[in-house]
Amino acid sequence: MAYDLEEQEQLDEFKAWWKQHGQKVMTVVTGLVVVYLGYQSWNWYQNQQSLKASAQYENLVKLDISDTKNLKAIQSISGEIMDKFSGTPYAGRAALTAAKANFQANELKSAKTQLEWAADHAKEDAIRAMALLELAAMQVQEKDYASALKTLEEKHSSGFDGLFADLRGDVFAAQGKTAEAKAAYKEAVEKLDPEGHFVKFTQHKLEALGN
Repeated sequence: MAYDLEEQEQLDEFKAWWKQHGQKVMTVVTGLVVVYLGYQSWNWYQNQQSLKASAQYENLVKLDISDTKNLKAIQSISGEIMDKFSGTPYAGRAALTAAKANFQANELKSAKTQLEWAADHAKEDAIRAMALLELAAMQVQEKDYASALKTLEEKHSSGFDGLFADLRGDVFAAQGKTAEAKAAYKEAVEKLDPEGHFVKFTQHKLEALGN
């Protein structure tokens, strides 16, 4: 195919440019392809992990946590999910389920360990907030008020602010700090769902402290 003079000059310029920069271009393109393929492979792997974790979690939630006969099975399945599928949302849910089962069986140390794990590793904000609340509630039962207040200061989803404030009020009330308890309960009343049932209990606790 014949080229006119201008086209030939452009072709010669491109050949010269490619001779100088072609290797760099190919290196960059190859790198981008590798990154893209790696990204696709990672997504595939994550999807496979999520599917496996989901199947295991379905087996877990079928077990009645109130029946201590299921405790070993719950501990085993939840442990496997947390160990093998920690990057999925099901790991935090499994830890929370195991904590509840351990608490029901009076395995309090194990329950706290599971709650701490969920608070540190849960991928879902709601699960993390629930773990923090249950951990703080256990610390209150143990009269470890300093630890409970520290737990309640942890960053959490704003949707749980009312529940955190209510439990903080319980801590202050248990310590005999009436003014602080009132302030916490008032904050809880403001942030809890006004149509919900929980807010009524908070109001009763606030009224019980007097004016």
